[in-house]
Amino acid sequence: MIECAYLLKIKGYNLEDFIKEWGYLALFLYSFGGGFVGLVVAGVLAFAGDLNIYICIAVAATSNFLGDQFLFSLARNNKTYAKEMMQKYGRKVAYAHLLMRKYGSPVVFIQKYIYGIKTVIPLAMGLTKYNNKKFLVYNACAAIVWGIVVGSISYISGEFILNIAEDYKYIGIAILASIILGTSYLFRKI
Repeated sequence: MIECAYLLKIKGYNLEDFIKEWGYLALFLYSFGGGFVGLVVAGVLAFAGDLNIYICIAVAATSNFLGDQFLFSLARNNKTYAKEMMQKYGRKVAYAHLLMRKYGSPVVFIQKYIYGIKTVIPLAMGLTKYNNKKFLVYNACAAIVWGIVVGSISYISGEFILNIAEDYKYIGIAILASIILGTSYLFRKI
């Protein structure tokens, strides 16, 4: 079995212990705002034996549900602020409204899988007269389905993903280093 966490040391922890101790919290925080990539990584780590896939799915689905409920409630209770937030996303808001008109309530399921509108749909629905309880039920079901589908597929694909990661790890390290250097450069300019 391919070991995901290498012998890297982080202040007395090896990476595997660090992931086991903080992985679920990191997944929860990341999933509050979307979580697709976080759940994929957690699924692969679960395949490698570093995390439990059932806990990963439960944590990600719960956090995803809470994040969308927060956005819906924010828009419902503070329409002026929500409208200001959404002004910078003009095209995405228009796309969200088209999806809402075309698909109705099932758009809550659809938005979980479309990058870029995951946060816009709950905000847009909160600005309308959409029923609170109906959104809660659809959102809960959508978050559970999303967690099971994405978590299961990433777990099942774990061996394939880890083999690719092993084959191209030096390219990945170079990309990560470039991102860190680029981000620090941008923050230095601000």
